[in-house]
Amino acid sequence: MGWGLACALALSAPGAQAGADPDPDYASRRAASSGGIDAASVRELVPLWSFSTGVLRGHEGAPLVVGGVVYIVTPFPNVVYALDLVHDGRVLWRYEPRQDAGAAAVMCCDSVSRGLGYGEGRLFLYQADGTLVALDARTGAQLWSVRNADPARGETGTSAPLVVRDKVIVGMAGGEYGARGFLSAYDAASGALRWRAFSTGPDADMLIDPRRTTQLGRPVGEGSSLKSWEGDQWRVGGGAPWGRISYDAKLNLIYYGTGNPAPWNPAQRPGDNRWTAAIFARDVDTGVARWVYQTSPHDQWDYDAANEMILADGVVEGRARPLLTHFDRNGFVYILDRATGELLGADKFDPGANWARAIDLDPSSPGYGRPDVDPRFSPQANGEDAVTRGVCPATMGSKNANPAAYSPRTGWFYVPVIRLCMDFEPFHIDYAQGQPYTGADTTVFPREGGPMGALIAWDPSARRIAWEAKEPFPVVSGVLALSGGVVFYGTLEGYLKALDARTGEELYRFRTPSGVVGDPVAFSFEGRDYVAVLSGVGGWAGAGLAAGLTGGKENETSPQVYAALAKYTALGGALTVFGLR
Repeated sequence: MGWGLACALALSAPGAQAGADPDPDYASRRAASSGGIDAASVRELVPLWSFSTGVLRGHEGAPLVVGGVVYIVTPFPNVVYALDLVHDGRVLWRYEPRQDAGAAAVMCCDSVSRGLGYGEGRLFLYQADGTLVALDARTGAQLWSVRNADPARGETGTSAPLVVRDKVIVGMAGGEYGARGFLSAYDAASGALRWRAFSTGPDADMLIDPRRTTQLGRPVGEGSSLKSWEGDQWRVGGGAPWGRISYDAKLNLIYYGTGNPAPWNPAQRPGDNRWTAAIFARDVDTGVARWVYQTSPHDQWDYDAANEMILADGVVEGRARPLLTHFDRNGFVYILDRATGELLGADKFDPGANWARAIDLDPSSPGYGRPDVDPRFSPQANGEDAVTRGVCPATMGSKNANPAAYSPRTGWFYVPVIRLCMDFEPFHIDYAQGQPYTGADTTVFPREGGPMGALIAWDPSARRIAWEAKEPFPVVSGVLALSGGVVFYGTLEGYLKALDARTGEELYRFRTPSGVVGDPVAFSFEGRDYVAVLSGVGGWAGAGLAAGLTGGKENETSPQVYAALAKYTALGGALTVFGLR
């Protein structure tokens, strides 16, 4: 099935993220007007000023610019800074929350924060300890706070809040601790809980209507989640929605993905384990699910579906459709009708993904929408306490949560990819509240015959990679596509790079103080064009370096990655702001 993007989706809604936010219409396209920055002028980009955050660990997410103020949030302890853009980052105010240090101890994959939310003069901070805070954007004064998640149960806050009209929407993390996933919507003015939707369990808890909520065009039916778990395993079954959220104002729907089931050992949780590793579309006002689709039923490899949902209209077989494009951790790119949830396409954007041969796209087939799993790479088939070797991708995925970009100019997607494989050995584990609940040992290693990462340009009409820029380490920064035909991304060694969007030719690079796991942004203010990025190595790809795991001990995750990376960069958070000469 071929399809082509007819145009970029044009959305607008009150409370949109202002200034430098690359997604002012909530569509997660990360496409921005370039102003004067294009393929010719980008070579004249220079650093204007930088700001040290004073915090180590991974600096994910993006700076937020409103007017002439740059807002950033650090990893734990989640310090918020308001910086004066035109006066070299002069600190206007600083907010440092008081929170239990124990929250950082139960964060799965580094103590990251993926950014701030903004709406109607308020900033929204989601702390590591699960507290959601509203701040006055002008003064930094706290307006209200509410506890959304509980670290004692392994629940933590890592995601950026999404502000939609009068609501602030946040998920939570904690699937590796058996935390039962949920998404919450709060009143932006008061902090009152408006609705909460769980990922697993009874229909009422999940805000699922058995007759009206659909999967692949059919009602999910009563007890769709309960029937897919053994006993009450769903209570500690994971499904944490810790990633980004998109929004379609015309349909009044939000879109997000849920995380892995718990534990990682598939033998302990027979069934499809709905609705973990799934994509949800929910009504913003009520939270009721319009549709849901599970990308990895009975996930055996930790392939969360938490990566972003990119919204762009397109033409499929001659018919205009509202589309959702999702580059999943499992190595497949999924195309769905975002109004109905119909699956329109699924291809490997990672040719080396071997866990499944293909996705069944025949609506008349009993396996419609399901992966054709290769038993050679199935821990379920190979059994508990047996090592399944050479599974690709590794648990980090073919792509992690750092977002891809879509360019209306080229019609292509620009995707940060990871090329690691793993040996996976599941074992029995008993649940204990607040303790790790994975039940598997993994050894992660680079694939043979190639580098560990790349930035790829994905052509959805041809259903293939148009070009790729190979990188020695996994690419785990976000990507930004400018209207001037330039694509920005960062590398784990610390480079901010700009490539030609059509050819992949490198046009610019600058070495920032530390590895880049954040998301570049571009914006204009008072007639000048800027690019900014947070650097500070960490996140899952750099967590071992942050924790000092560079000795290559047996069974440590990614020892070859960490040991090599330590030769190129070191810890330390910084914001770097660029402009044209």
